[in-house]
Formats: sequence, C-alpha cells, structure tokens
Amino acid sequence: MTRHILLIDDEEAIRIILKASLEFTAGWKVVVASCGSEGIKSLKTEQPEAILLDVMMPEIDGISLFHQLQAQPETQNIPVIFLTAQAREVEGSALETLGAGVILKPFEPEAIANQIRTLLNWAD
Repeated sequence: MTRHILLIDDEEAIRIILKASLEFTAGWKVVVASCGSEGIKSLKTEQPEAILLDVMMPEIDGISLFHQLQAQPETQNIPVIFLTAQAREVEGSALETLGAGVILKPFEPEAIANQIRTLLNWAD
C-alpha cells in the first residue's frame, strides 16, 4: 500500500535522506516542506496520511505549527510524528502527549519506515 507523508523540516540534508529512505525502503510518496508556512501551503493541495514535523525550526517551531494544525478541521485528524534532536526524556514525553510519537535525530534511514509504521499502527 502506498502511504502519503508530508515531511516538514528546515534541514535540507534531513529532507533529502528521509524522502529517499521512505520512498526507497517503503515505496511511500513523500512531499517535503522546508518551513511551517510551506507545509501549510502543501496541505492545501496534499492529503497526507501523516506528517513528520521537526520541532526546532525558524519562523514557526513544530509545536506551534502542531497547534495550528489541530485548530483546523481539515488537518486536525492527520497524525503528527515529531522529529527532534532534543533527546531529554521530559521533552520526549511532553511531545508524545501532543502527537502520535517522537523520532529522535539522528535516526537510522533504513529503520525509519518501520518506526513510523509502529508509531501509527500501520500494518502495510
């Protein structure tokens, strides 16, 4: 089954690696955005099944963007997985209460599709 993911991350290397990894290892369609406003613009034309959202970004951080998405009827039911280099347990727990889960950076490109499947209970 082809899954559809929106990746919002300000780091170009992360976007390139994640997109290539998920498309190659899982066969998923991955749309990328380099900032929150670009991500919101993508959501006007894309209907992703999940959003991978970087926590630390300029302009608008991932948590603020998450709250914006939750306030909109058309995006509030899209599961969000946070991507973060902030490895402290307290922050990870706080993020998990907001979204579908947390994936820590650095991540293993060949294992990330399975991490996402597990967090979202996808059985494909």
